[in-house]
Amino acid sequence: MHIEIITTPNEALKESGFGSLIACTSFLNAVKRLGHNARLHLCSTKEHLDKIIRIKPDLVIPAVKYIPVKEGDDIWLSDYFSQNEINFTGSSREILKFDSDKELAKKHLTLSGINTAAYFLAVPGQYKNENELPLSFPLFLKPSDAANGNGIDDLSYVTSFEEYVSKLASLYATFKQAVLVEQYLDGREFTVAVINTIDDKLSVSAVEVIPPKSTNGLRILGAKTKKEDSEILKKIANSEIRNNVTQLAINAFTALGVRDYGRFDIKTSKEGGCYFMEANLVPGMTFGSSYFPQACIIEHELAYIEVIEQFIAGGLSRVEANTSLNTPISDSHPLIEAV
Repeated sequence: MHIEIITTPNEALKESGFGSLIACTSFLNAVKRLGHNARLHLCSTKEHLDKIIRIKPDLVIPAVKYIPVKEGDDIWLSDYFSQNEINFTGSSREILKFDSDKELAKKHLTLSGINTAAYFLAVPGQYKNENELPLSFPLFLKPSDAANGNGIDDLSYVTSFEEYVSKLASLYATFKQAVLVEQYLDGREFTVAVINTIDDKLSVSAVEVIPPKSTNGLRILGAKTKKEDSEILKKIANSEIRNNVTQLAINAFTALGVRDYGRFDIKTSKEGGCYFMEANLVPGMTFGSSYFPQACIIEHELAYIEVIEQFIAGGLSRVEANTSLNTPISDSHPLIEAV
């Protein structure tokens, strides 16, 4: 198949995506090893994307949700390729909003009867004292739309109004929007990779995530831990917990209307109750470290290339039967450089 993979200079993006150019290149190499004609494009303008449309690939794989545009509207890849009738992997823009907006996803799933940590949104000065807060301490504060642990650190866990005010002010100053405040869950942390296979069955890979202990004895999965890859991913030994975590992820995948693939973060209380935390619908694909492929490798003993094969299977299944296979494409310009 003729496949084009699209990314953008993403060092400054707070949104989720496959990862760095190195991660995207690893993904590209796996796709090529599967026998497909594939290229990776580094796009930063609509003109770059227009070139992809003229190529008319069998499948486009967006490695990011959108292309940021200075002094203009961001170009959401799912919208762009839908409007131009180009087959692409992943979910539509309407569904990807559940990735970009944590509060929107939590609200939607709550209405669907799926457990999520109790929460509220807040801005500085909204609540004057502890008695006005909708939830009691301890609380956990984080940005409502950032990925990769951005904005999350030891100070996200607050046990007093003074700590709450300080962290709220810091996050608001950095992200310029209302902050997500959750009831702190004192149990374990899990992440679940879900792939909708070509026979319309879900392949689910659930693993436990164990961050290192911080100075205050907590295990906070923040930006520093993720950048250093200091957390541990391991199989879930307890079959009841594994089943509960797996089922919650399946329920979230279905209720949110996700297409092809998604990764779901879940936490438990000390009593063992499972709670949805957030969805990542353009998951990281860095070889050897990103949670999505690592979960599949740990849970089902797959090789990275086998994960990629499953990952793109849904998109390939939508290629019409009369589409020519193995259309030759030039490798003379494997990247469209950013301008």
